[in-house]
Amino acid sequence: MALDLYSARGTPVELQYLNWHDMVRSPISKLDDDAFTRVRIVLMSGLEDQALHLGHGAAHAGGELREGLARVRRIELHQGIAVRSLLGADHSPLELALAHKQCAIEVGAALAQREPEETIARALRFVLLEDLDHLYRFAALLDRVEGKDANNILQSYTDILPSRPSILQHRAPHDDLLVPYDCSGVRAQSRLHVLCMLAGASQMRDVFAHAGGAQADPVVRQLLAEIASIEEQHATHFESLIDPRETWLERWLLHEAAEAWCYHACVQHESESRIKALWEQMLDYEIGQFHFVAGLLRTQQGQDPQRLVPRELPEAIPFGSQREFVRKVLREERELSVASQRYVPRSQESQATRDYRAQVDAEGSPSEAVAAGYTWSPGTELARLHPANA
Repeated sequence: MALDLYSARGTPVELQYLNWHDMVRSPISKLDDDAFTRVRIVLMSGLEDQALHLGHGAAHAGGELREGLARVRRIELHQGIAVRSLLGADHSPLELALAHKQCAIEVGAALAQREPEETIARALRFVLLEDLDHLYRFAALLDRVEGKDANNILQSYTDILPSRPSILQHRAPHDDLLVPYDCSGVRAQSRLHVLCMLAGASQMRDVFAHAGGAQADPVVRQLLAEIASIEEQHATHFESLIDPRETWLERWLLHEAAEAWCYHACVQHESESRIKALWEQMLDYEIGQFHFVAGLLRTQQGQDPQRLVPRELPEAIPFGSQREFVRKVLREERELSVASQRYVPRSQESQATRDYRAQVDAEGSPSEAVAAGYTWSPGTELARLHPANA
């Protein structure tokens, strides 16, 4: 069922503040709950984080929006805390890294298949293969450092395969830029897809960059640093697709629509009744926030919100394994890179990218070291090498 943001009213913004009890929920079961419940948690925590980043950026740029932004930012913070509290402390940092990568792969693949603009679909597919390789590296490290099978987290929904090697993903900053979409003609669906993936990449960059400081193993710290750097590239990649002519208020409205659209998808697919009730509450709040921002757009810019966000949004994200599509993309697009705002064979990479890669890998590559000779097998690498001990 498609979501109509204009017919539903939602809870008014002034009634949306959560109390401390509501902000801290009982976590999911790491092993017993469905992996896609965790995927939804990761997706929505990323969108809530991105809402805060957007709100602060808009406040710096436009004084007339400061009061409204402050009100909604406080609510977004509370929502983000409530969503993140669902991930329990029994998840190790590497298990959380796997969860983030599974979300990026499965959601990215689902959106890529529904994206109407080929330039955006190709960006989704390009980053998808890089996330797939990150998952493989994290799985190898989890096996070798913690003695755990990554499939306990992934639950067989997502393949553990080497893809475009992480060591070859390091590119000069300007080579991650793409030609932006045209805001006068692009569909709302494409804008929502870009915002979802930008939120995910930004969240992973921050999570991995901060997690390293709490780790004792230097190889773990180095791998988290390497992947955090690539996530900054991915954030740049998706951010560059946004037309810079969009105003802060237009972007704010689009982000509220993206949050509501994704919460609606969570409601449609969630099987755990306790978590579904939270998704329903958060959807109700986002609809209220959407109407609040739509009112600002009308009064401050004299615009009809339906010019940006149509009455009926696209069908909900189909949370489920996208294995066959991912394998197809891996076969067909593994050898690509980016240069001069277009996708090229690796042989055509810029000299600036080659020089950058030589600098960051001057003393070796953590992503290569952690997965040297690794092939995933059920029960961990030790069980495969010593079956009698399994």
